[in-house]
Amino acid sequence: MAKDVAPRRVLMLCGDYMEDYEAMVPFQALQAFGIDVDAVCPGKKAGELCRTSVHQILEHQTYAESRGHNFALNATFDEIEVRKYNGLIIPGGRAPEYLAMDESVLKLVREFSNSGKAIASICHGQLILSAADVVKGRKCTAYPAVKPVLIAARSYWVEAETTATCVRDGNLITGATYEGHPEFIRLFVEELGGTIQGSNKKILFLCGDYMEDYEVMVPFQSLGALGCKVDAICPNKNAGDICPTAIHDFEGDQTYSEKPGHNFTLNEQFDSVDISSYDALVIPGGRAPEYLALDEKVIDLVKHFMDSKKPVASICHGQQILSAAGVLKGRKCTAYPAVKLNVVLGGGTWLEPDPIHRCYTDENLVTGAAWPGHPEFISQLMVLLGITVSF
Repeated sequence: MAKDVAPRRVLMLCGDYMEDYEAMVPFQALQAFGIDVDAVCPGKKAGELCRTSVHQILEHQTYAESRGHNFALNATFDEIEVRKYNGLIIPGGRAPEYLAMDESVLKLVREFSNSGKAIASICHGQLILSAADVVKGRKCTAYPAVKPVLIAARSYWVEAETTATCVRDGNLITGATYEGHPEFIRLFVEELGGTIQGSNKKILFLCGDYMEDYEVMVPFQSLGALGCKVDAICPNKNAGDICPTAIHDFEGDQTYSEKPGHNFTLNEQFDSVDISSYDALVIPGGRAPEYLALDEKVIDLVKHFMDSKKPVASICHGQQILSAAGVLKGRKCTAYPAVKLNVVLGGGTWLEPDPIHRCYTDENLVTGAAWPGHPEFISQLMVLLGITVSF
């Protein structure tokens, strides 16, 4: 885990309908690594929300869009002092189209650029860089549709070989899409002066249809950014198959709302994977654990990791699987509040998730209540794995 007092502080430039992953993954990953992240939006204050969008390539000529999570800002745009920050992050999505017309935004970006501070921009975020006139003579990539704008702004366009392509030119880091987050975030951490150690680990993710969108992708890409080999499997599916995800959000109702999320691509086959070769297991929440808990092969897999005393990190409804596997007896555990019954009946000692982002470690077991707790969830797993980020 990173130092107790974060040695770096960065700013994230947000707006309504920024891409869901492109905001939350770096926001939570960097916090897990010990970096303070302030998220701001012009015309909005700390505590207010930005709606996000889910962008993904399906069978159409361009990406599809649907509603994402609601992203809570934690700082106020009008109170920003650039001198207090070490770097700037610009998510993509549709927000950059109108943020690029806001002179207060462009002034902010120019201040970061002129001071030589780290700037990381992804996908359509490069529209803002172009409007701020900070890409002239700089190597850049972006989502392909942004190419004409970057060329007109006299940048050196770098064609993305894959959707995961990232380019670094001095203090400027640009990425094509959220598929490249692991390299995008790692390069940003390096530009901030960070050093990652102990990352030669293999991590297995236990996935299923309608697992929670953030609860799979945020830890998956965060651990990838640390240099871990991260594999995702699902019963009865092969590498290259997808699992649809669910967006669970808190919108004033008696329980969480659900919307369709991104499609998550698996990269290993469940039946042929050598589970003994992995150093840790991660179990996302959502609705998948309800039926995965009925699969004996899943139960055997979980028992292997727990019996071997290897780190197991489970969040939200993932603890339904732990309970079904009988591995919670005598263990301290939290979960989404509705899963308390499973934990107690499974013999676990219930730890109240108050506030909801609280996570706990009991020997080799890390448990969290919900996706707002990802920074704690990931950092506690990092401790068990012996991974550090230092500055």
